[in-house]
Amino acid sequence: MKFSNEAKTALLFIFGAALFFIGFSYLKSNDVFVSDRVFYGLYDNTEGLVNGTPVTINGYTVGAVESCELLQPSAKVLVTFRVENDFPFSKNSIAQIYESGLIGGKALAIIPNFDNSTKAKHKDTLQTSVAPGLTDLVNEKLSPLQEKIESMIVHADSVFIAFNNVFDAQRQEALRQSIGQFSETTSVLTSLTKSLDMNLNTPDGTLNKTFSSLERVSANAAAITDSLQQAPLAATIRSLQQTSNELALITSKISSGEGSLGKIVHSDSLINALNQTNNQAQLLLEDLRLNPKRYVHFSLFGKKNKAYQESKKFEHQ
Repeated sequence: MKFSNEAKTALLFIFGAALFFIGFSYLKSNDVFVSDRVFYGLYDNTEGLVNGTPVTINGYTVGAVESCELLQPSAKVLVTFRVENDFPFSKNSIAQIYESGLIGGKALAIIPNFDNSTKAKHKDTLQTSVAPGLTDLVNEKLSPLQEKIESMIVHADSVFIAFNNVFDAQRQEALRQSIGQFSETTSVLTSLTKSLDMNLNTPDGTLNKTFSSLERVSANAAAITDSLQQAPLAATIRSLQQTSNELALITSKISSGEGSLGKIVHSDSLINALNQTNNQAQLLLEDLRLNPKRYVHFSLFGKKNKAYQESKKFEHQ
């Protein structure tokens, strides 16, 4: 069977048109050989969504965006997208525009709702939302921070102005001198710390020797304490207690007049006898002074002794 040139030309034109249509659909991410459902979404702002943008469910590509149309006079954007029939979901599902990456642009994701409501059908209009992008999140976090930084800068500027107003040249010089003195004090403290470290950590250090001496004293005191613990202190204390009891008994007997010491303490006869003996001794000494010749006689011619005369001093006795 032979075809005429006109028939061949017509067939070639039809094949070229079909190929063009298939290629154009492919470039628009529309698969001609796959039966898809078409859905609509109405947005206030599509955030740069373009034709052919992938439509995903849980990150898996299930379709693509066919067109975006600006409606008048509401200025809303009608987005038409298709989804493969293999993925059923509820009519209450949400078609959300989100940022696919830093440089990847925008994408459309269906957040499926697997409730018991009616399944989404061809040419249904789904609920829509726009997820905040990275720029929005950064601006949301940076705006309060920027306000705080600006407020901090204003306060810091106020503090510096007040500082300049309060501290004149003389006070600023005094402050510089105080800082210099503080530096000198820090140097002195550093030197003192080194000296203490040397005294503590070197064998010839004064504090180290002192601590060693205290350690030896503590050891000696511990040895003395051990010796005292081992000594018969209990027997010594019992002996002292017995001696104290005996002294108390002797004192009690003397107080009650028992024994020789008790009689001496409580009897007046001995005192009277001693007083009388003392008086007689005084008379004898007085008579010896007044009449020495009566007791010491020495004469070449043998004179007689005079009679004794009692002194008037002892007449009252």
